[in-house]
Amino acid sequence: MQNRSNFSSKIGFVLAASGSAVGLGNIWRFPYLAAKYGGGTFLLIYLILAVTFGFTLMIAEIGLGRKTGLSAIGAFKSLDKRFGFLGFLAALVPVIIFPYYSVIGGWVVKYFAVFISGGVQSAAADDYFTGFISSAGEPIGWFFLFMAFTAIVVLCGVEKGIEKVSKVMMPVLVVLTIIIAAYGLTLDGAMEGVAYYLKPHMSDVSAKTILAAMGQLFYSMSLAMGIMITYGSYMKKDNNLEGSVRQIELFDTGIAFLAGLMIIPAVFAFSGGDRSALSAGPGLMFMTLPKVFASMKFGGAIGTLFFLLVFFAALTSAISLMETIVSVFCDKFGWTRRFSGIFSAVLALIMGIPSSLGFGPLSFISWMGMSVLDIMDFVSNSVLMPIVALFTCIFVGFIIKPKAIADEVKETDGTFKAEKMFNVIIKWVAPIFLVLILVSSVASAFGAFSL
Repeated sequence: MQNRSNFSSKIGFVLAASGSAVGLGNIWRFPYLAAKYGGGTFLLIYLILAVTFGFTLMIAEIGLGRKTGLSAIGAFKSLDKRFGFLGFLAALVPVIIFPYYSVIGGWVVKYFAVFISGGVQSAAADDYFTGFISSAGEPIGWFFLFMAFTAIVVLCGVEKGIEKVSKVMMPVLVVLTIIIAAYGLTLDGAMEGVAYYLKPHMSDVSAKTILAAMGQLFYSMSLAMGIMITYGSYMKKDNNLEGSVRQIELFDTGIAFLAGLMIIPAVFAFSGGDRSALSAGPGLMFMTLPKVFASMKFGGAIGTLFFLLVFFAALTSAISLMETIVSVFCDKFGWTRRFSGIFSAVLALIMGIPSSLGFGPLSFISWMGMSVLDIMDFVSNSVLMPIVALFTCIFVGFIIKPKAIADEVKETDGTFKAEKMFNVIIKWVAPIFLVLILVSSVASAFGAFSL
């Protein structure tokens, strides 16, 4: 315990945790959902949920980590042995996500290389993306390269690796997002997209919209993956926990907001106001947006900056996923950081190959129409994460009691301004929403219900 690594400063912790939260979900998933569920209506609901539901779960997870000084697999068990299974489930989530997330990270590196070499028109071709991911060797090569970037940072340690890289990449990421968003607003027809994105319409408020916003928040803020517990275990006691969580929320929500402002107006301008152009998943980032860049003046340069931004976002999240896995192996088996890092990287490479080949040589493997990568995403994001979050709420709300976390929050200066809200949400509000998210996600996959 006394030899455990720490972030050297509060800003180092905030930027690293923000880097974990800011990932591909902010860059493509948030704009897609905002376009699908009423633009400003979705944005307003998301902001309300971020400062209530998201704040509560993040306080709980970081508080558990700092209180115990352990990663997820040890934190729950150290406070109540009956909940050792919950630590295992939380640790399993990044083990499943990290490999396929790195496959997508490899796609991002590929597109950055294409754009920086002047291939904007090639990337905009209708069959370019499908041709790339359906090949055998090339996607694996880019996947391995992205993994190498991630592993190097993690193997350098918490302070010299993760914290140092986050202090550089997070400010650059913010600047790049602002530059691209500002340029996009100058395009003809962009203001129509801005109006749709920012103006709420109460007629669009529905249970589906609320659940979609809740699911995105859950996905975006790195909750229920063991990540925030792990980062919390590296947090010094003299850092204000409540204030740090507010700052992480500000970073994460701010980047998501700017991503919407960057993508929705630009796609509106390109498509003449057709919201269907904001398709879900890889289609938006790797098929629609290259066409948008190809149609722009200076599109090659803007596209290069965009994929550099996406690379930084993907890398900071991948670092947090791998760090969580490394921390679990160190805590559980007493392995050295170096050995745990190498083992984690090799394991992820082996697990990621089927996802990389799932659109080509292994495309015959499918379940309910989902590829290998989609299956991994469904199991981790739609099943395991809501279950982990639900049991975390039960654990904090009824087993160790909210006071245990509140006392940890008060450790620095004796205050916890949002304690009453935290108590209500962790015990009653969050569990209800999480059950609804789990039921709707699973039912949607089986075709019984669709958000």
